[in-house]
Amino acid sequence: MINARRRRPVPAREFRRLVLIVRRLRKECPWDRKQTHRSLRESLLEETYEVLDAVDRRDAADLSQELGDLMLHIVMHATIAEESREFTFARILTGISDKLVRRHPHVFGNARAKEARDVLKNWEQLKMDEGRRSVLGGIPRGLPAIQRAMQVQRRAAAVGFDWKKTKDVLEKVTEEANEVRTARGRRRREEEFGDLLFALVNYARFTGVNPERALRGTVERFTQRFQYIERHLAARGIRTGDASLRAMDALWEEAKKEHTGRRRRKKRRSEA
Repeated sequence: MINARRRRPVPAREFRRLVLIVRRLRKECPWDRKQTHRSLRESLLEETYEVLDAVDRRDAADLSQELGDLMLHIVMHATIAEESREFTFARILTGISDKLVRRHPHVFGNARAKEARDVLKNWEQLKMDEGRRSVLGGIPRGLPAIQRAMQVQRRAAAVGFDWKKTKDVLEKVTEEANEVRTARGRRRREEEFGDLLFALVNYARFTGVNPERALRGTVERFTQRFQYIERHLAARGIRTGDASLRAMDALWEEAKKEHTGRRRRKKRRSEA
């Protein structure tokens, strides 16, 4: 029995209102009426990334709005499924509730888990007990490759298939980099480059770095610095394609210094 004391009230009225609104849209709005699971696929993915963007920016107000957009998609898919008698909304809610209770015996049962890694290990074993044939089963192939690599490594590590020391992982990164350097032929280079990326994800996991977030951060910094170059060249009446590499490199270094200065000022303000 879940102890409901000292919990925030469940927003049943608000949730029911959203479901009723979506059901009405499916009947009266031409656009909503024509949607299917497949037609909503891309926008569902887009909304998910917008949630992640709000998380990365630590924008609580935007996160609240984006979670609402994502919730709309969940309710829409559930409504479509109910209309076609594939499954019901109640089945979705019952299924996830039952799964959470079943997979958290250290909370709802008598099992023990002192650390997060114990929870993960128990979680994978419970999945196997439920009939999954492989520890790596169920990882979506459509995940971004870096994210999928991290999931594969975590699951393998949860059952003991992992490196022992961080230095060994770094040595593997060096080994794979050397193999990329000596690879011949497009296919071989691609395979070795994939091995290098996989090894880097492993090293990120061992050192507590989120590789997806790290790469997004690097891409964002590159974008900001390159746009700095574009703005300053435009101010001089020079098109980017006409500028020399030397001139662009000089502006790149200026952009790096400006970014570093802003970061230091922000840190000082947060520590004040």
